[in-house]
Amino acid sequence: MTSTPLVVLDACVLANFSLCDTLLRLAEPPRLFEPKWSEEIIRETTRTLESKLGWPSSLTAHLEAELRSHFGEAWISGYEPLIPRMANDEKDRHVLAAAAHGQTSIIVTLNLRHFRPEHLKPWDIRALHPQSFLSEIFREEQMLVIKRLEQQAADRGRSLRRLLNILSATVPEFAALVSSTIPRE
Repeated sequence: MTSTPLVVLDACVLANFSLCDTLLRLAEPPRLFEPKWSEEIIRETTRTLESKLGWPSSLTAHLEAELRSHFGEAWISGYEPLIPRMANDEKDRHVLAAAAHGQTSIIVTLNLRHFRPEHLKPWDIRALHPQSFLSEIFREEQMLVIKRLEQQAADRGRSLRRLLNILSATVPEFAALVSSTIPRE
């Protein structure tokens, strides 16, 4: 990518731990994108992790503390007056409002049906599935992405192939794209 885009990460992406880990590693210096979110997105992430995935509140509190520590500039605030102007799905108007207020160009979400192009166009924002977003980044910065994925795998005590297998549950095309470029084990 020619410049470092500002990208809102939706709660559904942040609540998927391996995917979130991959995205945030790509947002570390040298950044391939700059992540953004709001308090409401983080609250939604926390609710999902605790109620649907069984995370203890101590672990979600630790995650939020880490996000604040490593990505303190990611928080978008002051977007609330824009929410009524959004025409996308009511449940995700806060996400589009945060993206518009934060002057981001992309929302990465697993829930594209809540962010239809006709609702995003007035704000010059596009919504991308994480696999499209990751594939775009990979095509631009292949070696750096592989290096970050190798580090993620090593940090989790896995092989790169095992990590790609895990990621393939959510982003199969991206995992296949990366797999096609690395030597067979």
